[in-house]
Amino acid sequence: MRGKNPIRKPETSDGSELFVKHIFPTLQGEGLFAGWPAVFVRLGGCNLACTFCDTDFEGYAALGVFKIVERVQELAQNNDGKRVRSLVVITGGEPLRQNIFLLCEALLADGFKIQIETNGTLFRELPEGVDIICSPKNTGAGYFPIRADLLPRISALKFIISASDSNYSDVADVGQNVHATPVYVQPMDEYDVTKNAANRALALELAMQHGYRLSLQTHKLLEIE
Repeated sequence: MRGKNPIRKPETSDGSELFVKHIFPTLQGEGLFAGWPAVFVRLGGCNLACTFCDTDFEGYAALGVFKIVERVQELAQNNDGKRVRSLVVITGGEPLRQNIFLLCEALLADGFKIQIETNGTLFRELPEGVDIICSPKNTGAGYFPIRADLLPRISALKFIISASDSNYSDVADVGQNVHATPVYVQPMDEYDVTKNAANRALALELAMQHGYRLSLQTHKLLEIE
C-alpha cells in the first residue's frame, strides 16, 4: 500500500467473522518457514501505514470463520485431493487487529501449523502452538515498542533492512536479547535495482557480523504471490 492505506483501529468482534482480503495457495517466501508450501489468509486493514509496504490489504469483505477454514482445506490439497500444504500463514495488513482466536483454534484442531505475521504493536490471546513472526516498524524516532505481553510468544523477529533509509539500516534491541529470540534480516524491496542491491549487501553484512539469519523474498524471485 506504500503508506497510502487508512489507519484502522482494532476490531471488537467475537471473531466468528473476519474481514478477509484474499485466501490463496503459495510457498512461504521468507523468514522462519521459507520454502514451505502454504495457504495464506490475508486479512484486511492495518493499524499502521508504512511507506515501504508492498502489500494490498484493503478492499476486503466479511467472511465466517468456518467458511475460511473450508476454503483453506480446499486450497491445502493438490490435484489428487491430498493435503500437501500443512502451513497456514495468517497475515495482513495486521492480523492481530482482529480476533483470530477462533480461526486459529479451528485450524489447529484440523492439523494445520499456523504462522502469524505481525508488526508487534497489538496483542490478542492466541492458542498455544501458534508461531508468531514479528516484523518491527520504525516511527522515525525509533522502533515501536514490542508489546511486553507479546514478546515471550514471538518465534522470530524479522527486521527490514535498507542502506538508504537510516531508520532501517540496523537491528535494534526490541527485547530479543532477553528472550533469546532468533533475528532475521531481510533486504527492503524499494523497487529500484541499485537500492535493492545495496540493501542485500547490507543485510548480508549484518548477518555475517552479528550472526543474524538472512531472509530473502524468494516468492518474488519465483514470481509467485
